[in-house]
Amino acid sequence: MDKEKKIAYQNKDIMSKILTEEFKGKSFEAYGVKLPKIVDSRPTDMAAVEANELRLDRLFKLEDGSYLIVDYESDYSEDKKAKYLSYIARVAKTLYNELKYYPRLRVLILYTADVTRKQTQPFLNMGDFSMHIEEAFLSEIDSEEVWSRVSAKIEHSDRLEDIDIMHMIIYPLTYREMVEKRNAAKCMIKLATGIKDEKLKFFVLKGLWVFCDKVIAEEDAYEIRRILMLTKVEQIYEREKQEALEENTRRVTESVTESVTATVTESVTITVTRDVKDTIAKNFLRAGSTPEFVAANTGLPLSEVLELQKEL
Repeated sequence: MDKEKKIAYQNKDIMSKILTEEFKGKSFEAYGVKLPKIVDSRPTDMAAVEANELRLDRLFKLEDGSYLIVDYESDYSEDKKAKYLSYIARVAKTLYNELKYYPRLRVLILYTADVTRKQTQPFLNMGDFSMHIEEAFLSEIDSEEVWSRVSAKIEHSDRLEDIDIMHMIIYPLTYREMVEKRNAAKCMIKLATGIKDEKLKFFVLKGLWVFCDKVIAEEDAYEIRRILMLTKVEQIYEREKQEALEENTRRVTESVTESVTATVTESVTITVTRDVKDTIAKNFLRAGSTPEFVAANTGLPLSEVLELQKEL
């Protein structure tokens, strides 16, 4: 079980980094804050002086040259501001070492619907030093309006704007109760699968997985992984199979007559297809997929997948 949890966390961490790259050109204005658009993403592992690492949620470079530290909170307390100060100090040190100057830093806290604007204080005044925090309150986003708008667009195959996409990936967090959040996540996952644009569909699914991982039920998280992984398997399988078939057809055509070519090509195709399956199976086993998942999505018997696993 510990191994499975570790693999699941690593998969989510990888997906989080991929998703962050896809935020370029988008803005947090959809969440009610006036900030420039994102132009780049930055690593979020900041080496500390102590023998550990401080991990923040997101770090973006914005159009005006400033850098935005983004964190997600489901509650508010004054003592968390010390954590944000640590983020600032370590991000500043990292960027200074790279840029040789201190750029402007911003801090944005995205509060789930559990927190309202009246509950927080976005300033920290320590005399000679003060800090201002940008705040976004998902409680102020109209959940019903979001659902009505995006579901209508998907149903009629209308173009989804950036604001639609940004609202979809945080939709479950606009509810307060855990039961409501999980139900909203399940509904949004199902709705997202109907998006015609494959790139946008995968962005929404990955966004839901990364942003709402603490509220999505395990079976729904597995469904997202299944969709994303299955699509990847199909793409790799078809590409490698086609390349193998083309290469073997060329070789056979050069060495035998047309009638023999047909017979030999058929037998070679079976062999190559199996080789491709073995290759795909090994790749996914190395990536942490379970033998059961690999067997289900490559067509190989589970016993043979287990044998391949032993070879790694």
